[in-house]
Amino acid sequence: MADTELQELAESIFGDAASSDTGFDAPLWSTLEETGLARLTLPAGAGGSEGTFADAAVVLAAAGRHAARVPLVETDLLAGWLLHAAGVDVPAGALTAVAGDLEVDGGRVRGQLARVPWTRAAAALAVLTPTRVVLLAPGTLTITDGANLAEEPRDAVAVDGEAVAVAPAPDGAAGELRVRAALGRAQLLAGAASGALAATVRYAGERVQFGRPIGRFQAVQQQLAEAGAEVAAASAAASAAAGAATADGMAAASTRFAVAAAKARTGEAAGTVARIAHQVHGAIGFTREHDLRLWTTRLWAWRDEDGSDAEWNAEVGAAALAAGPAGLWPLVTGSP
Repeated sequence: MADTELQELAESIFGDAASSDTGFDAPLWSTLEETGLARLTLPAGAGGSEGTFADAAVVLAAAGRHAARVPLVETDLLAGWLLHAAGVDVPAGALTAVAGDLEVDGGRVRGQLARVPWTRAAAALAVLTPTRVVLLAPGTLTITDGANLAEEPRDAVAVDGEAVAVAPAPDGAAGELRVRAALGRAQLLAGAASGALAATVRYAGERVQFGRPIGRFQAVQQQLAEAGAEVAAASAAASAAAGAATADGMAAASTRFAVAAAKARTGEAAGTVARIAHQVHGAIGFTREHDLRLWTTRLWAWRDEDGSDAEWNAEVGAAALAAGPAGLWPLVTGSP
């Protein structure tokens, strides 16, 4: 499917489902399953559509732009990949995944997991321990409800029961799981920043002060231009990371560097765009009744999830130092 067709499809699906509710959007998830977008990058043998990471970037950006309430990253890029890579059959339904240290004795599993995303909506939970991949059904989980700032589920989970499956962890799984999560989060951040900017430009054109829309005032125009530049930079960084993953594979050092830069850059943009959006909206933007919160709370929450700006910037810096003077330009440009 061409990028334009995929983008039109994603915009149509997420646009029709957009709402200010919280919690899992089951009808939207059903539509994503029917259209093959829920498991876009997984192979056909795992129930996937065999799409690329660039395809996933298009869909995730649209999901962020419309504040979709579904575990796309968790199902497709994380749990589905992890289980398939470990040789475990990927179950149907929404999935979630987390890295954690569980006590595994044969098929019996016990332990505690913190801030697991979307557990309440998931048909199964995949856990990457230091040595194993464990697939757990909801019946083995005791969930204590939690949430991030955007009111997305981030639950505390107590595990005690028989696993559906236990398999050896693939080589390098921990590192790749972290990069995959950061890549997905960067796409969502870029999309949410775009959504916040669009809402702010729209409001600036509608809100009249001193006899004219506030968007005609130079100070407001300057703020909108700054936010627009941040959105462009975030989108470019996220797109470059998805392109690197598609071209070089997720395990490549070039992909890890591009993802580190993308997660840091989209996180930085998130703070600036959210600040300007609220400055332009004024007090009304801080009310729960106003839709601006759908984007800004996600920007604030997601920039600290799957590695903060400081963590990924440190990785970018370390890679630059390791490359040395001769290798810096090829590292930054991706050239040989």
